[in-house]
Amino acid sequence: MTEKYAAAYEFAAKKHEGQFRKGGEPYITHPAAVADILRERGMDEEYLITALFHDLLEDTDATEQEIEALGGERVLRAVKLLTKKEGYVMSEYISGIKSDPIAYAVKGADRLHNLRSAFAADTEFRRKYIEESIEWFLDFSPEIPEAVRALCESIGEPYEVK
Repeated sequence: MTEKYAAAYEFAAKKHEGQFRKGGEPYITHPAAVADILRERGMDEEYLITALFHDLLEDTDATEQEIEALGGERVLRAVKLLTKKEGYVMSEYISGIKSDPIAYAVKGADRLHNLRSAFAADTEFRRKYIEESIEWFLDFSPEIPEAVRALCESIGEPYEVK
């Protein structure tokens, strides 16, 4: 782990302090898991730092200036693409993400981790997450279709791509 990555992790952990996932674990476990997925795929430090930062603008008081100072211009660009703004249009959001290789890889790892951890959520949430994943995210990562299938099985529904 480099000093830059360690500083980015520390920053993200501090910004997400007091936030928790549906399963009760500290929120930082999610961006750290997304970074781990990308590390296993051999991605470089910009991808890993973007993973750590991907929810900061949406869920914390982190600023674009702080993100750029710690991660650089490319990380900030990807984080901004990954941030859902009020009134966003899903097709435009997805198109923006697909225009940037870092944002695309991070979103794929993000969706994969969320699918793998959605078992802690209620059936209604899982059903909506399955539908959204099938409609928008199947092509983001080769593991996503299998993760969707497993989540379908967890609620006793068949896996059907329309």
